[in-house]
Amino acid sequence: MTKPCVLVVDDDRDIVQAIAINLEKEGYEVLKAYDGLQALDIVTARDLQLIIIDIMMPRLDGLSAVMKIRQDKNIPIIVLSAKSEDTDKVLGLSIGADDYITKPFNPMELMARVKSQLRRYMMLGDINKSRNGNIIRTGALEFDPDTYSVTLDGEPVSLTATEMKIMELLMKNLGRIFPAEEIYERVWGETAFNAENTVMVHIRRIREKIEINPKEPKYLKVVWGIGYKIEKL
Repeated sequence: MTKPCVLVVDDDRDIVQAIAINLEKEGYEVLKAYDGLQALDIVTARDLQLIIIDIMMPRLDGLSAVMKIRQDKNIPIIVLSAKSEDTDKVLGLSIGADDYITKPFNPMELMARVKSQLRRYMMLGDINKSRNGNIIRTGALEFDPDTYSVTLDGEPVSLTATEMKIMELLMKNLGRIFPAEEIYERVWGETAFNAENTVMVHIRRIREKIEINPKEPKYLKVVWGIGYKIEKL
C-alpha cells in the first residue's frame, strides 16, 4: 500500500524538520516547503494526501496559499499559527482549512490530528470501500451513500472530507437537530472543547455551496441555542 504523502510548509526549517521526523516515524512520506509559492508548486506536481501549513511566511502567506489550493483541491489542510485568537482560527477555517493548531504545539496532538484527517480523507477516496443504502433526498439536495457524493439539482457539490462527514451525519438524520458538540465529536472523533466556532465555520462553508441564499437557508438550518439540522422537505 502506498504511504500517505504529507506536505509540511513553514519558513522555520527547524519546525519543518521536527514535524517531518514525527511524520516519518508514523510511516508517512514527507515533502517540505518553506513558503507559500514553493507549496503551490509541490501541490501542482505531486499527489498529496494532507498539508500542514504555517500562516506567517514570506513570498506568499499560508492563508493565501490555502485559498489558492482550495480552488481545485479538497485534500485535508491543517493550519499552524503562533496566533491563538479565535478570529484567526475562524479565518483559517473559513478560507478552507480543515483544522487549526496553535504554536507551540504538542507533537502528539499534531500527530493525532493528522491521523484523524487522513482517516476521513482516505475513507472518502477509497473507491473499493463498499457502501450500502439508497440515495437520500430532501428537495433538490441528494446524498448518495454508495458513491459518497452530494448533488444539488443534479450537479455535484464539491465538499472537503470534513464537510462531507458533516453532510453525511445530517442527511442520514433529516430533521434531527445536532448540537455543535455532538457534531464535533462524531465528525472529528474527539471530545468537544470550545467546538462551536469550528463547527459554525464549516456549516457556513457548506451553506455557501448548497444554498441559493446562505443567509436565508432552505436546507441547512440553525436552531438557535440548540444546534443544526438539514430540513426534511
